[in-house]
Amino acid sequence: MDEKKETFNYTYSASRQKEIKRIREKYMSPTQEETKMEQLRRLDQSVTRPGTIVSLIVGVISSLILGVGMCCTIVWADSYFIPGIIIGIIGIIGVIAAYPIYTHITKKQREKLAPEIFRLSDELMK
Repeated sequence: MDEKKETFNYTYSASRQKEIKRIREKYMSPTQEETKMEQLRRLDQSVTRPGTIVSLIVGVISSLILGVGMCCTIVWADSYFIPGIIIGIIGIIGVIAAYPIYTHITKKQREKLAPEIFRLSDELMK
C-alpha cells in the first residue's frame, strides 16, 4: 500500500509581517492617498528643513573661511597676517550669522505653512 502523508506547515512572525509591510510601503506610488497624520508630520518636517540646510551650508563655508584666515595669520605670518585677520573676521561673522539665518527662514516657512497645518490639525482633533 502506498501511504501519502499530507502535511501543512504554517509559520507566522509578527516582525516578518512588519518588515514585509515596510518594504511594500516603499514601493507604493506617491500618488496613493496618505493619511492626514502623515501629511501633518510631513508639513511639520518641511518647516525646518530649508533653514537647516541653508544654515549648515553657511556655517560650514564660514568655518572653512575662518580656518583659512587662521592659516594665513599662523603659517604665513610674515606676508599674510593682516589679510588673514580680515579673512578670519569674515569667517567669524558667517558662523555667527548661521543661526539667525536658520531662525529667519524657519519663521517664514512657519508663516507660509501655518494655515495648512492648522486645517489638518483641526480635522484630526475632531
